[in-house]
Amino acid sequence: MDSEVVLDVQGLSRKFGEQLAVDELCLQVRAGEILGLVGPNGAGKTTTLRSLAGILPLQDGDVRVAGFDVREEELQAKGALAWVPDDAKPFESLTVLEQLEFNAHLYKTEHWRDRAEALLERFDLSEKRDAIGSELSRGMRQKLALCCAWIADPKLVLMDEPLLGLDPRGIREARLAIREWADSGVAVVLSSHLLEWIEALADRILIMDRGQAVFTGTIDQARSDLAGGSDGSLEEIFLSITGPGATAESVK
Repeated sequence: MDSEVVLDVQGLSRKFGEQLAVDELCLQVRAGEILGLVGPNGAGKTTTLRSLAGILPLQDGDVRVAGFDVREEELQAKGALAWVPDDAKPFESLTVLEQLEFNAHLYKTEHWRDRAEALLERFDLSEKRDAIGSELSRGMRQKLALCCAWIADPKLVLMDEPLLGLDPRGIREARLAIREWADSGVAVVLSSHLLEWIEALADRILIMDRGQAVFTGTIDQARSDLAGGSDGSLEEIFLSITGPGATAESVK
C-alpha cells in the first residue's frame, strides 16, 4: 500500500514582475520519501521551496501539506512542516538553548528539553548552548537550524542547501539526520548543488530548469529515459539536460 501523500503541489507558478520564476509545477512527496530538488542557478528551486514553506505567498496553484491547504489552513499547514534555509538567521538576542525552547513551544512539542540536549550533543553545539545568535558562525547557525527543525517533530522538512558552512562532521550528521527523518516517516524535500549527495540520499529527483520541471523520477528512471540506459552519474545526466540548448520539451 502506498504511504500517504504529505506534500501535494498542483500548478504552482510564481512571477516577480514580468519574470516567470516557477511555471506550472506539479509534484507529490509521500511519507518517508526523500525528494532531491536539483537545477542550475536561477532554475526556480529556492522560489519553489519558499513558496511551499509559506515564506512567499502563493500566487497561482494549490499546495497541501499533511492534507492542509496552505491558503485556507495556513496555521495547520505551517505547523506540519519545518524549514531549513541556506543561510539560517536565528534570533540574535536568544541563546542556542532558548532558540530550541522557542521552536519547541511554537510547535507545541512536549518533553522538548531531553531532545534538545541530545541534539546539541549530536551537532557539537553543547558548548555553545548559552551563546546568543549573533555570536554564531555560519556553520553553527546551520547546525542550529537543523536542531530547530528536528525538535519541531514535523511531517515535512524543506531544505535549501542545508550543508553550506558545515564542517565534515556536521555534513555527516546532517546526512544521518535526513535519513532518520525519512525512516521515521517524515517527507523530505532536499535542494542541493552537491549532486553526489543527492544521488546517495534521494528516493526520487526533480530536475528544474528555467522554472519548469524537466524530469521527475528515480535516478534509474533518469538513466533509462534520459541517458539511454547508461550507468551515468546524476551529474552527467544533469549536465546533459540543463546545458545550452536543452529545453523542457526536449526531455519530456
